Amino acid sequence: MSHEVVEKNIGLMTVFILLVISVGGLVEIVPLFFIKQTTEPVEGLKPYTALQLEGRDIYIREGCYVCHSQMIRPFRAETERYGHYSVAGEFVYDHPFQWGSKRTGPDLARVGGRYSDEWHYTHLNNPRDVVPESNMPGFPWLAKNIIDGSLTPKKLQVMKTLGVPYTNTDIANATQAVKGKTEMDALIAYLQVLGTSITNRR
Repeated sequence: MSHEVVEKNIGLMTVFILLVISVGGLVEIVPLFFIKQTTEPVEGLKPYTALQLEGRDIYIREGCYVCHSQMIRPFRAETERYGHYSVAGEFVYDHPFQWGSKRTGPDLARVGGRYSDEWHYTHLNNPRDVVPESNMPGFPWLAKNIIDGSLTPKKLQVMKTLGVPYTNTDIANATQAVKGKTEMDALIAYLQVLGTSITNRR
């Protein structure tokens, strides 16, 4: 079959394009399901607490992922600035993961424990109070919004069905775990755990 026949027949060309993409995709993706390094959690990785999981939802809701990635590439310039490069085993409990590729702001993969809770509170309320050149918007309303924990157990239950090892006790106590907490508390709790499964091992 000559190239000319394929190039002049859009239907045939579409079939061949889809075939090539499908085979290429399978060759690259399928092996990842059988590699221990990409399917099993790193040593010491723990599921998010109920408060951290709520914070993660707020992180997504507020669009933080639009400006902040959570994936450090294995390049010297990145590891010197941010720390140990990201590994797949850190994210096995993330559904969906927050890797991203846009960096209007710094990567947050290793931000956990780097700053105090008070620093995060001030920064989220008005970033320019701690980073004068920041173009990040403030999120002062998070300190006023109290978390409605009525759906928190269901969130943990859904994550459990996706393979996150929550216990029945974790799920039963989820509402109490977030009771009286603000969205700011939750978001800070989430930020403070990012990357610690690797940094705690170093």
